[in-house]
Amino acid sequence: MRVLAIIPPMTQLNTPYPSTAYLTGFLRSRGFAAAQEDLALALVLRLFSTDGLRALRGSIQALPAKQRTPRVQAFERSFERYLASIEPAVAFLQGRDPSIGHRIAGRNFLPEGPRFEPLDAYVDDHGGDPLAWAFGAFGVTDRARHFATLYLDDVADVLREAVDARFEFVRYAESLAQSQASFDPLAKALAAPENLVDGTLRELTLESLRRHAPDVVLLSAPFPGNVYGAFRIAQAIKAQDPSIVTVLGGGFVNTELRELAEPRVFDYFDYVTLDDGERPLLSLLEHLRGERSQEKLVRTFLRGAESVRYVDAKEPDIPFAEAGTPTWDGLPLDRYLSLLDMLNPMHRLWSDARWNKLTVAHGCYWKKCSFCDVSLDYISRYEAIAATTLVDRIEAVIAETGQTGFHFVDEAAPPKALKALAAELQKRNRAISWWGNIRFEKSFTPELCAELADSGCIAVSGGLEVASDRLLKLMQKGVSVEQVARVTHAFTDAGILVHAYLMYGFPTQTVQDTVDALEYVRQLFAAGCIQSGFFHRFACTVHSPVGLHPEQFGVRLKPLPKVTFAKNDVGFIDPTGVDHDALGIALNKALYNYMHGLGLDQDVRNWFSGRVPKTKVARHFVERALG
Repeated sequence: MRVLAIIPPMTQLNTPYPSTAYLTGFLRSRGFAAAQEDLALALVLRLFSTDGLRALRGSIQALPAKQRTPRVQAFERSFERYLASIEPAVAFLQGRDPSIGHRIAGRNFLPEGPRFEPLDAYVDDHGGDPLAWAFGAFGVTDRARHFATLYLDDVADVLREAVDARFEFVRYAESLAQSQASFDPLAKALAAPENLVDGTLRELTLESLRRHAPDVVLLSAPFPGNVYGAFRIAQAIKAQDPSIVTVLGGGFVNTELRELAEPRVFDYFDYVTLDDGERPLLSLLEHLRGERSQEKLVRTFLRGAESVRYVDAKEPDIPFAEAGTPTWDGLPLDRYLSLLDMLNPMHRLWSDARWNKLTVAHGCYWKKCSFCDVSLDYISRYEAIAATTLVDRIEAVIAETGQTGFHFVDEAAPPKALKALAAELQKRNRAISWWGNIRFEKSFTPELCAELADSGCIAVSGGLEVASDRLLKLMQKGVSVEQVARVTHAFTDAGILVHAYLMYGFPTQTVQDTVDALEYVRQLFAAGCIQSGFFHRFACTVHSPVGLHPEQFGVRLKPLPKVTFAKNDVGFIDPTGVDHDALGIALNKALYNYMHGLGLDQDVRNWFSGRVPKTKVARHFVERALG
């Protein structure tokens, strides 16, 4: 039985999403003929090529003149320049043609659309060079990578305006799936005539079927932005060969489809599985080989005679230590794109360079945060492994890929496990570079941070969330602002970059709380404790403590419609009545400037468009905390 695991569009373009690598490695360890394909990357490479641009122009020419936006018209006028530069630019971002970087950096080679306009804001005293503050007199490669990234964004904007308004490099058509109680919007989109993107994805799917001749195709949808692509792929498979068994799983399914009751889903997928895929897939493959009955499937939805059925024989999951080593065999590791969209040295890690993704431990050792889906398996079931096992996996991945950079994708990597990892790497004299997500807890002493840096740690990210001790306590975050200041400073002193996840709009958060939070953030940047951050709007989910027990957080949930498809986000009524959307604009503007070293001496009230109260945070709070 041949199994093919597919990554559907869209995920990040610099490195493969790890779900298929984990499943392929596991299935091979159990004797199955398993292969994998990244159709997210394949779709981008096909569209962003000379043939792809010619097809794009064909779609544009089929539009009435009045529907061609100024951006699209500008693309048409410079089409020959785009045609000449698209493949060199892509090859440069793949690291296959570094010499063209000199021409790209000179800004005379690539046609420049609206995405380049913000560069004018950076003109300074360095001879009119807009990026001298970031790259200095040298930095040709990074400068060219940034320009080439802006160039691809310009082409993507044209594709969005002329062909598919839903197209994104990451969040492709996510509104069709995210918290959609009804399948109707997605069904309508899937029934619509194919556009250039849809047709290209269908062609790539059929090519993949010809290469691998699979009996079973696994589609992993980690995010809402993968769902439309996954259904289009399954649609193409069923049209080509209905006998091929299609299976849907992944983070989106595990979070949002836990109450799936929509029979139309099974026009595309034969089975939908929940939570870690290893045990459900073993059970399913055994069933397909006639070795177990349908009633002994594990955490699996399927179409029943009259309605959707959910079958769960409740067999134990495969222990994390026995899940095996992921494999990237079959994925085109030399074709991923190192993009540089954000010049901040920490922020760029998410899109720049290819990282081997591994997990230090399964689940979260803290699992108390009230905004988090702590009731779900991927958070609640915590399992650690021995450092020797983890480093064995690291060495196996290095041997396969030839690359020594690792991104540990834990919810929060445990300090004890990271300390053991550092010791084991030192014992084996193994040099790697790594980064990952942590909690800013007191266990990360200056001594431990130094050990982690010596082991190859280059960056960490962690949740400061709402920088307010009152709200942090309500969140059950288990940290204080003062503690975060000391821990982040210890990382920075060790030469490790720090990214802070930030939140606004948490239940009972006032305008004063928001202003004070921004002042804390300003001081952390000014003191060099953090180098990067991201503000996101709090969303209440049905699986979080806030969603499960709203009365404990002073809010009332809005009623949900009847759900047959996706269920996750739920609206709530907060008696504070704060306009968090308006405040969020100011928060993100301030943060963008802080990440570029700008505005750190300004009163935080200057970022807000309306009147806000003066901060109550002491001017030197962080400085004293570090003292």
